[in-house]
Amino acid sequence: MRNATLIFILASFLLLVGSRLALAAWQWRRVRKAGGLRPLLWGGLRIDAHQIAVLVALPAVLSPWLAHIPAAAVATGIWLQVCWVVLGFLEIATPAFIQEYDTRPNRLFVEYLKHPREVSGMLWRGYKRELAGALVALIVLVVIGHALFSNPPVEARWSWWLMPVGSLAILAAVILAIRGTLGHRPINPSTVAYSNDGLLNALALNSLYNVFYAIYSMKHEKSAGAVYGRMPGERMQEIALTCAGLPYPPAIATHPSVHVQAPTRQRSRPANIVIILEESLGAQYSAALGGAQDLTPHLDALARQGWAFTRAYATGTRSVRGLEAVTAGFLPTPAQAVLKLPAAQRGFFTLAAGLAGHGYHSRFIYGGESHFDNMKGFFLGNGFDEIVDLPDFKNPAFVGTWGASDEDMFTQLDAKLRADVESNTPSFTLAFSVSNHSPWEYPAGRISVQGNPATVENTVRYADWALGQFFERARQAPYWEDTIFLIVADHDSRVFGDTLIPVTHFHIPAVILGADIEARRDDSIISQIDLPPTLLSLAGVSCTHPMLGHDLTRSTPNRAIMQYENNYGYMKGDDLLVLLPGKPAVQFRYSMPETFEPASVNPALAEEALAHALWPSWAYRETRYCVPVDN
Repeated sequence: MRNATLIFILASFLLLVGSRLALAAWQWRRVRKAGGLRPLLWGGLRIDAHQIAVLVALPAVLSPWLAHIPAAAVATGIWLQVCWVVLGFLEIATPAFIQEYDTRPNRLFVEYLKHPREVSGMLWRGYKRELAGALVALIVLVVIGHALFSNPPVEARWSWWLMPVGSLAILAAVILAIRGTLGHRPINPSTVAYSNDGLLNALALNSLYNVFYAIYSMKHEKSAGAVYGRMPGERMQEIALTCAGLPYPPAIATHPSVHVQAPTRQRSRPANIVIILEESLGAQYSAALGGAQDLTPHLDALARQGWAFTRAYATGTRSVRGLEAVTAGFLPTPAQAVLKLPAAQRGFFTLAAGLAGHGYHSRFIYGGESHFDNMKGFFLGNGFDEIVDLPDFKNPAFVGTWGASDEDMFTQLDAKLRADVESNTPSFTLAFSVSNHSPWEYPAGRISVQGNPATVENTVRYADWALGQFFERARQAPYWEDTIFLIVADHDSRVFGDTLIPVTHFHIPAVILGADIEARRDDSIISQIDLPPTLLSLAGVSCTHPMLGHDLTRSTPNRAIMQYENNYGYMKGDDLLVLLPGKPAVQFRYSMPETFEPASVNPALAEEALAHALWPSWAYRETRYCVPVDN
């Protein structure tokens, strides 16, 4: 047992260090920019020692007592082989994960396991070569593991007095390796973080550690206070409410952000509201927003006809984060998006819940299966009346890995809005596209394909074409005169960069259209959370709600809020304040598209950022993001 464990420790170090060196060579430009290999390798060795110690702790500590028993030797060999394959498999999966998410496998790796059909389809259709290479590497790993650990030798029995001494000595070494330090706090990802580049900080870890840490974090849903620090509750409320233009002290002490928002536009009949949430459509693809390629001519043309926000920013990097922002106006947190959190499944404010008292019929239209990311459960539990997803699509033109194509979704949207006219019912519709997602599938014959058909550039062209086709029909439809449309992305297709907050990849298109929406270009900095209050005002709805976003028809916050993994970005004007887990805040002067100049931290801005990071965690934990029933 002891010899096999020592061989496992040595082999595992070689595997992890070799993998880290290969990844560093692949990302050498970024590694060199951040100071070279030394901090990466030193931090990596500490994390590797921690992870290997966790894996070998039990057989190592028990070896003085059991090494002479054949059954124990066999069990140790099986355990070491399993650990070896799992450790290696995560490293094999890392390059593809980095290509997609610019980080090592993390909680997303675990969350996607809940949706095997969609994920397996995406992998099979979009990553065949990677899968083939991974399979070969996995087979090699299994062969090596079997050769090294399958037949550990039975060792001589220890003297009775050496058993406890040896076991205690090994236990001490294991504990030291797991803690990684003699300091007060054990090692964690922030201990080995050394760069403004989030990917390099992740490379200093190993992938099994990163996944284990993600599982641990999921078990204990993160409170922003535990991640970024705390402040007195009254001060947090004062800052958050004042920045939102709300009175302090609040009108309702138990629900501080709840207020009545009167509309700036008076209508004889409230307008329909339609949010078209475009999957992964970052500003980088729009020439009108500075994109290098002209991939969205239809969207750019629509922007010239409506209220176009040229500096709108997503709150996060996943669809659920965008959904919580545009449907509930909820600020981002380091925890999961509220669509997945248990206390938000009933009684959590959404636009649908707020509009219900005004006679609105609310629906969610999605080309995929709405159980994904718990969308169906969250929406039905919080005000939505109707879910229209893939099983409801009759004879769709095209169905890919993630569901029916964008044109099929728009066909459903058009039909539902026409039915609303006949029933004379105001409606709120959230229509979520799916086509612009790996493995980049769309119907043939719609666009002029450039190069390899299965690329993000071509799916962007298709998504833009489908959007343009819908609005050609919508302008001629009977619902056009009574409908406010918002076109906005949930997030960019890939969010990455060698900065703490890659701001350019949070930049998204956002356009409000309608028969009575005047064409204007708005260069103010806004967030996704500002869009729901603005839609209410334009629709002519007086609504009581808890949202902290601004009604942009009245005021402009000139700020954006961005959650990037555990980093929290608060951009106000040209100042970007970044809150880091377990570390002091840092500040930059930001200019588009990717210039970051280090700056001294402004204490007032740091306090404002912290209040906004803490407030949504407080609102969720205390179940205050709702309108009290007696109001």
